[in-house]
Amino acid sequence: MRFKIIAVNALIVAVVGLFSYWLVRVSTASAPPEQQIAEAKHDVHGAAARLQLDAIRTERWLASKASESATINALTKASPTAKADSATERCNQIVNDATPSPLFHGNLPSLVALVDRSGRILGRNGTELGRGENLANALQKTLDSGNAGSDVWVEKERFLVSYVAVRDPNGNTLGGIVLGRPLNDVLSRVSDATTGRPLALVVPGQAGLDVVGHAGSLTFQAAVRGDAKGSVTSALSTGRTDVVAFPDAFLATTLLDALGDGKHAALIALAPKHPVEHPGATAILYAVALGLVLSVIAGWQLGNYIFRPINQLEEGLLAVLNGHTDRTFDSSHPELGGLAFRIGQLVDELTGVEQDTSDAEGRVSLPSADAHFSGALAVDAGQPEPLEAEDVARLAAEPAVDYYPRLYNEYIEAKQTLGEPVAHITEIAFRNRIQGMEAEALAKGGRPVRYRVVARERDIVLVAVPLYE
Repeated sequence: MRFKIIAVNALIVAVVGLFSYWLVRVSTASAPPEQQIAEAKHDVHGAAARLQLDAIRTERWLASKASESATINALTKASPTAKADSATERCNQIVNDATPSPLFHGNLPSLVALVDRSGRILGRNGTELGRGENLANALQKTLDSGNAGSDVWVEKERFLVSYVAVRDPNGNTLGGIVLGRPLNDVLSRVSDATTGRPLALVVPGQAGLDVVGHAGSLTFQAAVRGDAKGSVTSALSTGRTDVVAFPDAFLATTLLDALGDGKHAALIALAPKHPVEHPGATAILYAVALGLVLSVIAGWQLGNYIFRPINQLEEGLLAVLNGHTDRTFDSSHPELGGLAFRIGQLVDELTGVEQDTSDAEGRVSLPSADAHFSGALAVDAGQPEPLEAEDVARLAAEPAVDYYPRLYNEYIEAKQTLGEPVAHITEIAFRNRIQGMEAEALAKGGRPVRYRVVARERDIVLVAVPLYE
């Protein structure tokens, strides 16, 4: 029966757990390849659109700074030194203005520079270095046309830059403002705002394609110079979004046509080929294993709790059948104690042992420790063992106030030595039972008796000692 309890509980845990695992696996099953390719393209388009939108928004924000009088004044100072100092101060102020703007949250500009009409840097934020550096090659189109723009700069530092022209009130171009942010920071922000997947920005370089910025732990350099090289080259030359399948992922590439000349920067997005398995799936298997272990432990403990007293009842009944009518039944078990008590009553009735189950007012009482003990004393019904005359005389002369406590203590100690429970044996019940047996012996044999405790065959019995007249 113990194994049946374990098997039923384990089966329930296994069925529920495996069904939950199946539901999680089905809900995270991989989509068809065509659908995954479409999702990869959608991811890279979304990331590219967000990156280019941020660049355009930066241009508009920068244009508002270019139209402020402080910017115009910095470019119209009389002396070169005053112009340079004023330009540096203005660049620092623009960085300060960008700090609270949601547009630059978590991605503040590292470079802000004012350039003159010829494209030379007048001043930049945080340092006096770089004054006089010529940016005409990158800014000439903006300075000539007055149109804003954004691009990727990788010559010295890797920035996503936005730049606008600065005009005087008459519409004449005085110079321009350049704002740059680190490419890795820009891509990380775009990844967080869109797919959350690894991104990379690729431009043509002297040694081939170069990954100039990335978000995530992957650099993509080996991929763009290996299996994905044709896809990236195709995206740069045709503007077409292309997808390359790898063993465990899809690599989607699209052109960033809003940056620079629209043909020299591409964005790569990595899309896992199979969705990452839901962590709950593996956790469910661990939970099933733990549930099975707990089912075995709980079933074993429950079996012991139920079957140990049942086995004791079986052994007790077998002992009664073999002639040990003084066998006791433990009725202290919370669930089976009542059954043990009733079996004890039945055995006492069948063996002729009287048992009083009423209380002081004559009402039938429930099983108690004393009631259980009332017929539980093991008495040796065989031939009394002979004692020396002086031992019998000493036993007969012992005062009752000493005799009954001593006999009770010896009986309890002997029971405890054998490891038997004695909590249910009270001294009052023991004395009443001994006195009742002494009265019965006197009525039957005509001679008073007293008892002594004797250990026999792993049992404790009370042996009657007839007293001399």
